[in-house]
Amino acid sequence: MVTSLLVSLWAGICAIDDIGTQMIRRPLLISTVVGLIMGDLQTGLLIGATLEVMWMGVGNVGAYSAPDIITGSAIGTALGILSGGTATAVALAVPTSLLAQQLLILYRSGIVYLNPIANRIAETGNFKKVFRIQYVPMILAFLVRAVPTFLAIYFGAGAIDTAVEALPDSIMDGLSIAGSIIPAVGIGLLMLMMIKKGELWVFLIAGFALAVYLDLSVLPITLIALPLAYLYDLATREKETKPESKSKDSDDFDDDEEDYDL
Repeated sequence: MVTSLLVSLWAGICAIDDIGTQMIRRPLLISTVVGLIMGDLQTGLLIGATLEVMWMGVGNVGAYSAPDIITGSAIGTALGILSGGTATAVALAVPTSLLAQQLLILYRSGIVYLNPIANRIAETGNFKKVFRIQYVPMILAFLVRAVPTFLAIYFGAGAIDTAVEALPDSIMDGLSIAGSIIPAVGIGLLMLMMIKKGELWVFLIAGFALAVYLDLSVLPITLIALPLAYLYDLATREKETKPESKSKDSDDFDDDEEDYDL
């Protein structure tokens, strides 16, 4: 009971960090602390290193909610230590993170309704009350990670399967559809923020063609994009400096003409 509470408390702290500084939310640190709490630091380090390599590139992009590595790492490590193996931890961490991902979608969709409330309060000038509203998503983020972690560790791995099977098919289908749409929306929002000039869409189309038609992975596309980005930056700088030099020359000419008139 005490161990379950301590691990769930640590998962909740990492959840608050996830919406803040994001310094302790990685699997390597999460699993290490879980192993320390459960009295098996070595196994916690091994599981954390394995999950860190597996989830190294996982992150939120725009409105896209990635699999919840916090809940997956905490539950997977705890149950893996209890079961005595890194393979068990990895096997439990993946489905747990995917299940917690659906909870994150509900959480992030729900806190959106706090925005108009904060706007109405801000119009009154009571900014202290606006600041206090920030505690609501923090508490919800804590509970979204802490409660499932406590239930899974306290009741064991069977609680996860039972929770998944108890959900109606309509809810699971709706969450799956929402999870499929949100990545497209997130990438679209990211493109709107990054691509401010029309000519930059050429690079997006080129990267898409390299990935789809030439079946290149991220690394070779990045290596191809680096010199192109460098050349584009040089051309842009040269284009921006030419009018300045021209205006400077014209100003010098005007000064000389004034001196001549005098």
